Amino acid sequence: MESTAQLELEKAFSGLGDQDFVRPEGRVFEVTGLTVKTIGPPVSMGDLLLVECETAEGRRQVPCEVVGFRDRYVLVMPYEALAGIRPGARVLPGGRMSVQAGYPLLGRVLDGLGNPIDDKPAAWDTVPVEIDRDAPPALSRNPLTQVFSTGIRAIDGLLTVARGQRIGIMAGSGVGKSVLLGSLARNAQSTVNVIALIGERGREVRDFIEKNLGPEGLSRSVVVVVTSDQSPMERMKGAFTAMAIAEYFRDQGEDVLFLMDSVTRCAMAKREVGLAIGEPPTTKGYPPSVFGFLARLLERSGASEKGSITGFFTVLVEGDDMNDPIGDTVRSILDGHIVLSRKIASMNRYPAIDIQASLSRLMSDVAAPAHKESAGRFRSLLATYEKAEDLINIGAYAKGSNPKIDDAMGRIDAMQEFLTQASEKSIPFDETVKHLERVLI
Repeated sequence: MESTAQLELEKAFSGLGDQDFVRPEGRVFEVTGLTVKTIGPPVSMGDLLLVECETAEGRRQVPCEVVGFRDRYVLVMPYEALAGIRPGARVLPGGRMSVQAGYPLLGRVLDGLGNPIDDKPAAWDTVPVEIDRDAPPALSRNPLTQVFSTGIRAIDGLLTVARGQRIGIMAGSGVGKSVLLGSLARNAQSTVNVIALIGERGREVRDFIEKNLGPEGLSRSVVVVVTSDQSPMERMKGAFTAMAIAEYFRDQGEDVLFLMDSVTRCAMAKREVGLAIGEPPTTKGYPPSVFGFLARLLERSGASEKGSITGFFTVLVEGDDMNDPIGDTVRSILDGHIVLSRKIASMNRYPAIDIQASLSRLMSDVAAPAHKESAGRFRSLLATYEKAEDLINIGAYAKGSNPKIDDAMGRIDAMQEFLTQASEKSIPFDETVKHLERVLI
């Protein structure tokens, strides 16, 4: 008769089944610039790898992502500095990347990989969600039929946004993008905000959170921060991390406001990665993969069968050139754009929105007929005045010469007042529509 010990041993082994107890690993072969070339382990594009580095503080594992393959080598790029790396260092598989998401993240500040950086305890009762996901299928998206109130008069009155719409904010540096994003986060009619600050100056992050966002805005927001000194991989991944968190809340039925500053810096990070692995540069040095990358990111926002993500994405245009490659690509993907003007900002009118250059493609679908008529007349009067402004300013226009110009001159002060709003002030949507009608009476 078999002994009890032998029976127990056989029982233990029988429960192991066909499990594989060999953990595959690779070795570092070469480091060139931003790229680490390894031999093994068996991985797929987008997988996470851990490279072991020896430092004065001891051994640590640096997370990296698989970005390509060349001959028999795996090309990976790190999320952190590779100080202490050496030829032959161990490379371990880390699986697919995910981030923790859930309501306990509200009011928290995270890094590009979803780790808290606000010196608060780790959030509990969260669930892992995969960072790289597909956009909702086209036929599963609900029609956009409801107004999304931003609390900003110039936008609600003349560039009305639908719930689930995606809007680009096009501007040069120092024209008021951060102030506008802060106003949206505090005043918009969303249930949850997810804010991605990608490539920001380190000094500006705290200013944005404490001054532009404020305690009220932060309390219903999740902020993902990747500063300009961090690796291009983390700058890229930060945008996808924030979007994955926003998608989690959308799947819970929430109306999410997604704010990203800026798409341009994210595209620049993708350009660094693409050039480092040998992609050919095209327009302004951007490799072809950048434009597919932007479409994949931006299409993930919008409405689904369960909830919505209304997105505002800033585009930092170079030299105030609104037709640069990134600006053109973003405009072609999104459902409208808001242009911030340096000329208007220099006149101390904020938000510095150039109404004539801006467009909401869904305003005609969600605004009431009377509202659309008032907005169209406002735009017409503003265009008439701007066309004749030089003549008016030098005294070359005689009143009575053109009834349309006379009408515009009589209303311009009220129109400028309508377009000007303090950043801390929120205007209800109905009040905005009534104010617009009063300007035109």
